[in-house]
Amino acid sequence: MPADFHRVRYILPKLGKRQYYALMRSWANLNGFESNDIARFRFTVLKHVYEYGWKAAVSAFSVKKSTLFDWKRQYEKSGKKLNSLVPKSTRPHCTRTMATDVRLLELIKSIRQEHGNVGKMKLKPFLDAYAASLGISTYGFDKIGRIIRRNHYYFDRPKRRKPRQLLQPRLKRTPRQSVPGYIEMDAITLYVLNRKLYFVTAIDIVTKLAWCKLVPSLSSIQAKLALEEFRAYCPYPIREIQTDNGHEFLAEFETYLQGQNIPHQFIYPRSPRINGVVERFNRTIQDEFLSRCDELYTQDWDKFQTKLTRYLLWYNTQRPHYSLKYMTPAAYLQQLKT
Repeated sequence: MPADFHRVRYILPKLGKRQYYALMRSWANLNGFESNDIARFRFTVLKHVYEYGWKAAVSAFSVKKSTLFDWKRQYEKSGKKLNSLVPKSTRPHCTRTMATDVRLLELIKSIRQEHGNVGKMKLKPFLDAYAASLGISTYGFDKIGRIIRRNHYYFDRPKRRKPRQLLQPRLKRTPRQSVPGYIEMDAITLYVLNRKLYFVTAIDIVTKLAWCKLVPSLSSIQAKLALEEFRAYCPYPIREIQTDNGHEFLAEFETYLQGQNIPHQFIYPRSPRINGVVERFNRTIQDEFLSRCDELYTQDWDKFQTKLTRYLLWYNTQRPHYSLKYMTPAAYLQQLKT
């Protein structure tokens, strides 16, 4: 920025100089004397002081003499500026102090020093027994917590979390594939009758051969089991796996892929378009099957699994796909072989 460039116009290029100063004056008025009821009350009291004296003001407004003269001194020291009457702090001058017994404080301190940062819920039984033996009243949970915070009874160093290692490589765009075996995987979470249901999905981006498995939790072990089922179902070898950065695709899942010599590709965070094929399948299976399956509400899991297997068979062998020019995945795979 050159030295002769007008700084006001550089900060607010849409406002002229006069408009800028008018805006600043309006902002000062909104945050100053005119918008503050306490400051206006103090000004009214001071006017009464100047006209009738401080005794009349104390009698009329029930204000202490010391408080009255504090306002007057502050007002006159600023050159009788109205904004000087705006309160800077509302904290009372006299505050209550917490009454504690030194013996109970030492007990709390010693327990936390010896056994680590024991919480207030676990400290209370020890405190109750010790207070009963001394014949004094004990403390509640909230007071124990305040004692720990105010006296800084923290003796164990907090464990530093290791920074999450960047997953490499990260894909920046949707891959272009022409050979089957490139699989995208993802997870679905449904809320049914105040209960979470988890599904792991997988689909080949070339043939659109898809798979879905109901799992008890989104863990790396369950993701690995879902991939093993899909490999057993898939009629061709899997070359690569592409997933998002979810925790279910790390740990056991990553170890399994390394043992099988299958490359694992990660997409950039908050970039679901890169995982677009499996995201589209997640929407399709929810619209065509999961939202229409009554067994999710009756929790008849045997019938649900039978229906899910039947739907996947229909999806892969009978349902036409627009991206395959209205062919089924099985027919498209047969065409690739020929």
